[in-house]
Amino acid sequence: MKFSEQWLREWVNPAINSDELVAQITLAGLEVDGVESAAGEFSGVIVGEIVSAEQHPDADKLRVCQVSDGVAETQVVCGAPNARVGIKVAFATVGAILPGNFKIKKAKLRQQESFGMLCSAAELEISDENDGIMELVADAPVGADLREYLNLNDKIIDVDLTPNRGDCLSIAGLAREVGVLNSVDVTTPEYTELAPQVEDIFPVRVNAPEHCPRFLGRVLNNIDITQSSPLWLQEKLRRCDLRSIDPVVDVTNYILLEMGQPMHAYDLDKLSGSIVVRMASQGENLTLLDGQKVELNNETLVIADNEGVLGMAGIMGGADTGVGATTCNVFLEAAFFNPISIAGKARSYGLHTDASHRFERGVDYDLQRKAMDRATMLLQSIVGGEAGPIVEQTSAEHLPSHTKVTLRKARLEALLAYKIGDQQVLDILKRLGLTLASSDDDSWTFTSPSWRFDMAIEADLVEEVARVYGYNNLPSTHPVASMEIPAKLEVERPLSVLRRHMVSCGYQEAITYSMVEPGLLSKFDNQNKPVELVNPISADMAVMRTSLWPGLVKALQHNQNRQQSRVRLFETGQRFIPSDQGLQQQDVFAGLIYGSRHPESWHGKTEQIDYFDAKGDLESLLEISGQNFNFEAAEHVALHPGQSAAINLADEKIGYIGAMHPGLVKDLGLLGPVFMFEVDLASISMGILPAYETLSKFPEMRRDLAIVLDQKISVAMVTNYIESSAGEWLNDVRLFDVYQGQGIENGQKSLALGLTWQHPERTLTDDEVNQWVEQVVEHLSQHAGASLRG
Repeated sequence: MKFSEQWLREWVNPAINSDELVAQITLAGLEVDGVESAAGEFSGVIVGEIVSAEQHPDADKLRVCQVSDGVAETQVVCGAPNARVGIKVAFATVGAILPGNFKIKKAKLRQQESFGMLCSAAELEISDENDGIMELVADAPVGADLREYLNLNDKIIDVDLTPNRGDCLSIAGLAREVGVLNSVDVTTPEYTELAPQVEDIFPVRVNAPEHCPRFLGRVLNNIDITQSSPLWLQEKLRRCDLRSIDPVVDVTNYILLEMGQPMHAYDLDKLSGSIVVRMASQGENLTLLDGQKVELNNETLVIADNEGVLGMAGIMGGADTGVGATTCNVFLEAAFFNPISIAGKARSYGLHTDASHRFERGVDYDLQRKAMDRATMLLQSIVGGEAGPIVEQTSAEHLPSHTKVTLRKARLEALLAYKIGDQQVLDILKRLGLTLASSDDDSWTFTSPSWRFDMAIEADLVEEVARVYGYNNLPSTHPVASMEIPAKLEVERPLSVLRRHMVSCGYQEAITYSMVEPGLLSKFDNQNKPVELVNPISADMAVMRTSLWPGLVKALQHNQNRQQSRVRLFETGQRFIPSDQGLQQQDVFAGLIYGSRHPESWHGKTEQIDYFDAKGDLESLLEISGQNFNFEAAEHVALHPGQSAAINLADEKIGYIGAMHPGLVKDLGLLGPVFMFEVDLASISMGILPAYETLSKFPEMRRDLAIVLDQKISVAMVTNYIESSAGEWLNDVRLFDVYQGQGIENGQKSLALGLTWQHPERTLTDDEVNQWVEQVVEHLSQHAGASLRG
């Protein structure tokens, strides 16, 4: 919104200059977008009167004018088409300086001397009008300095208001703010209630009171529309970026700018029956004041009469009933429309008007009668006429109500971290228009004014006090907080450590979608029913994953399709498992390998990976935690039956590892073999706290055993049997050979194991070790059916 500083100072005139005023209202939350002068810098321009205007003898488009300055007449050659006898003009005398440091000198145009220049508004940078010389009102004093006569030593300030501050979309609202900020009283015009001179009325009926809780109308008969708006009115409108049209429209625009109340004037003789405020019928047509034709929908509030729609309520009136050059009788409208009913409606028709801008943000719902009387008084002073009584339709139940808000003194001090005096707080809030309803030692209760829709809770009042007091005036305090270092479990292995380890093993981290294709997921997990998305992005992303393998396999497909012969990927993420306790979001760590064991090089032949490559990489990852994990042969729907294992920790299954099932490799069109693993992240992230143990200085004792047993018995099971029967000083069990073939029966296998003992305080004897070896052999024979290989 643009406004004139001089107009504002008619209401409130603090002892600060223009720059200080701009800075002050900006800091108060009314951001200033720009400041410009009301006119360019010029001097030597006076009010002149053309006393004669004759055609130039040597030029068709020039006139030789005699211009009076009130003392003498001066010849000026002018090319403006509107130069004519009797008009008052802006006369730049010889020696005058115009904007751009253009100096007026004596000149000769087509052999005719010219002693000055008749200026347009654009040449003086008063406005953009340059289609002719600037015409002044008939009573302009000839010879007066134009700058002083038009009060052009003024600043035009453009403020950008937030949507909650619709109360400042008027001079009255801005003056109220400036008055509060400077503790200066505001001088308001007298709003006297006007007694009707005639009894003429035009009936009003409101059929949609929830959208229009208050509607006022008044008849004004026998006006003289040919009168011109006074200069002061035209200038105030111009400086607020509105052009003068006719006295009636100018006054309604003036009330909008001065008080913030949009008004509309109808040609009374073009109305039929009564005014009806209703919702539009679908498909009704209306030609607006700007000539645009719109087709209305049934969600638009309209002003109508008995014959049809007159205008869009709160947005723009219709052209058919607008005030024109022949208007003698008018009907004035001032209403309060529910902001929700107007919000967005103008934009839906490609419109944005000064009225809709204000009604969308909320207009003072107690202002309509004052605005009507003020407009009537101004109109009668310009165009005359007899005013009828005000016709008012009000639905009290649909009008907004005054809100009561309690402000606690302690809360105010706590939020501002500063104590403002009680009297100053009261002065600020009262100047803002709040009324003190009650108070005690701890709090005040205020009633919000009708023009503020954004004062509903205690925080709103705290904000107002801080804003007016000045955020820059509040003391700066540094926050005080404890700087304690949060405890970090030493046994916890950060995810970053696990990631770096996999990268060091030649893997690359992948990040895949949590949403996968249902059919693909079922090939990797047939135990858990996945959660279906209500509105999936696509069919390929319709369910939440219960395993990370489908995403990694899709990444493998992508790489194989691009001729990548060696792929090693890992991913950390969540899988989503439905349960009786709700959806479980489990963090897991998964990996996948394919291709050759080592990158291609000159010094060795290419070897394909096998199960033990994947197992070795996983074991190195598990080794970081220091816990005792074991692998147990197990089956999984996605894994090869003979090359798959479950990963256990303390008898709890935490994941799987194995070769992808050959049938699945074929179904997905992959090049194989592919090896995968997936483990619970929480289980491998917790380790064992390191503890110091003294190294034994005594020698180790080792015995090698070669045993034959059923091939179905795992090495892990054999190791457990040995550890449980080899005595407390067993230090290590190491498998160094597995053999099946000649000399070994079918279904049997030979394992060669090295057993090492060491005592921390003495040297073990052969007898002791031999006894433990015998215990081991006997225990293996009883529990595993093993025998020593001959």
